[in-house]
Amino acid sequence: MITVSLCMIVKNEEDVLARCLDSVRDVADEIVIVDTGSADRTREIARRYTQKVYDFTWVDDFSAARNFSFSKAEMDYCLWLDADDVLEEPARAAFLRLKQTLPPSVCAVMMRYDTMFDASGTPVFSYYRERLVRNGKGFTWTGAVHEVIQFEGEMRYADIAVAHRKTRPADPDRNLRIYEKQLAVGKTLEPRECFYYARELYDHRRFEEAARRLEAFLDGGEGWRENEIEACRQLAACYYHLENEQKAVASLFRSFLYDTPRAEVCCDLGKYFLDRQKYQQAAYWYELALGCSRRDCAGGFISVDCYGYIPLMQLCVCYDRMGDRERARQYNERAGQLKPNDAAYRYNQALFEKQQGEQCHAK
Repeated sequence: MITVSLCMIVKNEEDVLARCLDSVRDVADEIVIVDTGSADRTREIARRYTQKVYDFTWVDDFSAARNFSFSKAEMDYCLWLDADDVLEEPARAAFLRLKQTLPPSVCAVMMRYDTMFDASGTPVFSYYRERLVRNGKGFTWTGAVHEVIQFEGEMRYADIAVAHRKTRPADPDRNLRIYEKQLAVGKTLEPRECFYYARELYDHRRFEEAARRLEAFLDGGEGWRENEIEACRQLAACYYHLENEQKAVASLFRSFLYDTPRAEVCCDLGKYFLDRQKYQQAAYWYELALGCSRRDCAGGFISVDCYGYIPLMQLCVCYDRMGDRERARQYNERAGQLKPNDAAYRYNQALFEKQQGEQCHAK
């Protein structure tokens, strides 16, 4: 059976650290915690679980801190988590089984990262990350922000999810600040960094700058395919804000140059036509979204509801507007099978029942 070092970097995490560590204490054979400048009870809480608590001076570089944490690990594999991550059941049981069966030849294990949830707690946004990495092979983190591990060798995908359960917002300006500090001293951003920098610009409503960066990223042709597809969606969002609908739609169609359609893009196109009351065209794209298969193992961002709930609900709207209420009702019922407690589904259901009752009364 393999052994695992949990490696974490933390700062002012007294509200969530114990929750995280409690969820993995029977999974990790060793816990390494690197504190980057806490002013609360983070260190005190950490020492309840491990004596391997280290200080590290923050230098605006997540990779530097994570590499330092990995350097203190002594087990076969390094597992990384953020303080507001949780390993819930049945993921914890699956992880324990993985420890018993994983061949030592595997260099990295990819696990799903669930980062957004609906009102019922069901994940609605996820993607795969390199979560478990072979120790002692020289694999290192790169990138000051949105860091990634560079590794070579055998890789496995595991049906295990880490839940990112935030309890408070992070510093919204931190990542942008780090990128612009790097640019100010003359650093040239790698393609992946260009993609994420553009996303930060978008989040700060600097849409013209974001669009220029995204165009340059796509024109460069050196990005990862999943990032290129997502960049097309982000670019379309920029152009909508800049009131250039033609470029927005063209950006969405550009994503088809990189691979077959993703449900997320089809839903974006469906919304474009639905907002313009072009219901037949909108229905086409939502139907296409329903036919798309999720490609979790491709590593890209997955908006789970685009693969079922959203197109079903929007098809309900489309066919209702086109006068086909029976078909609209059927799509609403299918959406309800996915989310039976959803308020929108229940509202539609009540409306259809009322309409049916009025029709019966009229007869």
